[in-house]
Amino acid sequence: MNIRLQKILSQAGYGSRRKCEEIIDRGRVRVNGVVSKLGDKADQEHDDITVDGRSVTANYNKKIYIALNKPRGILSDVDYNETRASVRDIIDEKGHLFCVGRLDKNSEGLILLTNDGDLAHRLTHPRYEHEKEYMVMVDKKPDEYQLRMWRHGGVEIEDGFKTAPAEVDIDNIRGKEVWLRVILHEGRKRQIRRVGSKLGLPVKRIVRVRIGTLQLGDLETGKWRYLSQTEINILKKCAYKK
Repeated sequence: MNIRLQKILSQAGYGSRRKCEEIIDRGRVRVNGVVSKLGDKADQEHDDITVDGRSVTANYNKKIYIALNKPRGILSDVDYNETRASVRDIIDEKGHLFCVGRLDKNSEGLILLTNDGDLAHRLTHPRYEHEKEYMVMVDKKPDEYQLRMWRHGGVEIEDGFKTAPAEVDIDNIRGKEVWLRVILHEGRKRQIRRVGSKLGLPVKRIVRVRIGTLQLGDLETGKWRYLSQTEINILKKCAYKK
């Protein structure tokens, strides 16, 4: 059955339909070797659909859900034109995978990779406010004013954007290491580092330990695993509840 290309791409894990429309508009999509345009349709069971020369249909029906413990020093962006090491170099799985919960190069911890575009959109779009939990090491113990500012939100980090309220608590103190537990409902680029800098709490390390209901657990740094069916069901129930 012929359906619009942006719907096929979204369901194959290339992001929201608007994002997929941009991919098509940039001439990155071909159907049976011919560059596609907005409004084109295709049959994913019979047509050869590619993005940047990589097959879309090969992985269309097989839904993949992977938890990765990203090490520091590699990129989380899935960009096939990028020459630097990324999470895609760690995972031995064919087809496009959408990265849920990007982390900057120097941060580490839990990332979800999936070709389930609808779920990825639900978990990443700010309006759904899904929780992400981090262990954050700062260079000194925050005082009550700093904690109150971070918790109540309103910290301006870029171009007039002010942060929403967050859950912030001192988790433990190990000598000079002060670890905070931070739970966000939003995710601006380098937000934790920027807030820390604004409040006089330079961030030394960030480890994400949870995305929604999905826990990092004891997964070792640089290792990945497939989610269990129970984890997938719970994650979807949480994602589509809002």
